[in-house]
Amino acid sequence: MTDIQSTESEQIVPTVSPEQPGTAQDAPAADQVEDEGDIAADYIEEFLDICDIDGDIDIESRNGRAYISVHAEENANLRLLSKPETVTALQELTRLAVQSKTGEFSRLILDIGGSRETREGELAALVERAITRIEEGAGQAALPPMSSYERKLVHDLVAERGYVSNSEGEGRDRHTVITAAE
Repeated sequence: MTDIQSTESEQIVPTVSPEQPGTAQDAPAADQVEDEGDIAADYIEEFLDICDIDGDIDIESRNGRAYISVHAEENANLRLLSKPETVTALQELTRLAVQSKTGEFSRLILDIGGSRETREGELAALVERAITRIEEGAGQAALPPMSSYERKLVHDLVAERGYVSNSEGEGRDRHTVITAAE
């Protein structure tokens, strides 16, 4: 979403909101994504060391984003950090650490202990229940508010099933509404 912001000299300058970060042409270059991944991995490694938590870190680049995955053996204490709220908070802190080093907004994704895969399964179940309600006669089905990343996953799941989805609401209330294809 592009907002218009007035500067002191009254020039109109477009700004990009962190919730809707730009268009495809604004996608970071591969070396920028790699740098983000390296900075993020260093930040997470230091965080894990401070917390005395064992974990191995993998860095990938997918769709113009750095993906940082932290995993460990099943009996490791990493599960302490794998709750969705904790992962989201740590992801935001990591994004801020990257932004402070690069000066650029980061869209990196953090996964701890398979939490993203677990959440994707939960979202698939939500979509399935919503589509069932539509098939039973409901005109639409609204899902609870979720992050832009989760809404993107939902939009992809809905499209695969041949239905239509749109995001509605603002800020923390932004949610997805699913309808039958016309």
